[in-house]
Amino acid sequence: MIKLDTIRSQSGVSDWTSKIIADATLEHLDPKAVEIARTNFATKYANRVSAETVQNWSTAELLERVKLSRDGKLTRAALLLLGRAQSTHLLEPHPAQITWKLGGGDYAYEHFGPPFLLTTSEVFRRIGNTQLKIQPDDSLLPIEVSKYDRTVVLEALHNCVAHQDYARDARIIVTELEDRLVFENEGSFFEERPDVYVTDGGRTPRRYRNPYLTQAMAELNMIDTMGFGILRMFERQAKRSFPLPDYDLGDGMSVKLTVYGNLLDESYTKLLLKETDIPLSDVLALDRVQKARPIDDATTRRLRKNGLIEGRKPHLRVAAPGVRHAQDRATYILTKGQDDQFYEKLILDFISKWKSATRKNVDDLLISKLSDSLDDQQKANKVGNLLTSMRRRGLIENTGSRKSPKWQSSNRAG
Repeated sequence: MIKLDTIRSQSGVSDWTSKIIADATLEHLDPKAVEIARTNFATKYANRVSAETVQNWSTAELLERVKLSRDGKLTRAALLLLGRAQSTHLLEPHPAQITWKLGGGDYAYEHFGPPFLLTTSEVFRRIGNTQLKIQPDDSLLPIEVSKYDRTVVLEALHNCVAHQDYARDARIIVTELEDRLVFENEGSFFEERPDVYVTDGGRTPRRYRNPYLTQAMAELNMIDTMGFGILRMFERQAKRSFPLPDYDLGDGMSVKLTVYGNLLDESYTKLLLKETDIPLSDVLALDRVQKARPIDDATTRRLRKNGLIEGRKPHLRVAAPGVRHAQDRATYILTKGQDDQFYEKLILDFISKWKSATRKNVDDLLISKLSDSLDDQQKANKVGNLLTSMRRRGLIENTGSRKSPKWQSSNRAG
């Protein structure tokens, strides 16, 4: 609780979701949602506490553990995630709703209330998720993919729930159009801009509008609080060879996210199907090209050098898959760089031989081997992100200081 109070005081924002509801009791919670919460918590912390122990906790103790109650009393966050549908009056005047509706001239809608732990999946099932056929150039048989990826849709929904400005008494809206989904939640994008979490994979939010709710959702495996959710949506859409999501921050009063369920440019789709090693930074640029949006001159030169685009500004187009193979292979490899496992092995081999590595050692080891498409700052960020990732996975540890790190093999490694 001290940690959460500190976060709230630093942000200068009152956390609507942390407030206690005096009249709420355990009877106002949905039994199925409580059991799913118990299962999710046990799964998340399987390496720390046994499933049997979690199963034996009382509901009151479980709620304390997942940060949904305070001093034995239920919070608004508890009713949002686990409350019975009939308990929403305790949240009035807030509607506590996710509204799904059909757009494009069709008239249909449905409201979904708490418990959001369960009903976000019901919203996904309400969406028309037919199969699409994609015909790769190198196969006689088409590939079948669903219009929408479940992980992407739930990530979008859970982000709406986590970041909604509940003080404005507005609902979350999901509009299903013929070829896309539009998710709308009230309130500005709270920390940085969406693109930062895609282009800088190591970026972590410093604060949240609803820290009490977001921490509980993280405990229940609904979101992470490290900033990887947006990146994961983009990566999954790219892996499916689909257009990447679009954010519209509008006038700063709400956030709109568009997730595409169709193919816009055959060349883009076939290129991503054939060339599965294109860096996400290049996929982001190719996505802009297929949507007829501008890209900067440096990016244009890089993509053209790698045979990924054709034409001249402002009429650039994604190149057909075969064009890339017509480029000089050596030039392409230099521009592409290696995968993270390659760089990580170099770091581990250095530490194995010399027992430790400073940041300068790592820079000297890796900088010249990174992709030529990166500038000096991007290369420095890449090295920093690699070290952070290795530390989080227990491969290395810093036995020096933050300012002068000394990286050694972790006791948890191997």
